[in-house]
Amino acid sequence: MPQNSWSAKRERQYEHIKSGLKKEGRSEKLAEEIAARTVNKERARHGEAKEVSRSSIDDISSSRRGGLHSHSGPAGRTRDQLYNEAKDKGIKGRSKMSKAELEKAVGR
Repeated sequence: MPQNSWSAKRERQYEHIKSGLKKEGRSEKLAEEIAARTVNKERARHGEAKEVSRSSIDDISSSRRGGLHSHSGPAGRTRDQLYNEAKDKGIKGRSKMSKAELEKAVGR
């Protein structure tokens, strides 16, 4: 999904964000969308885009927001992320599992 107007740096950034989101358990489509939106917002913040929205330049930066919202605290990954990992591993009965049961089932 990298754009033709993106620099090599932005394409690397897109791939890095996308792969990180996929490792977290996000779907391919959602990971691509979030990565593209993040790169486009960074382009707007750095004056690389022709048109920018006010929220793109006045809002908290994407990298800062990611650091604030990372799931490294006691809550860990979301239930949806655990569910997607369980789905990838082929764990049966995952739809009826709680977050704690999913954590135990995926083995982390």
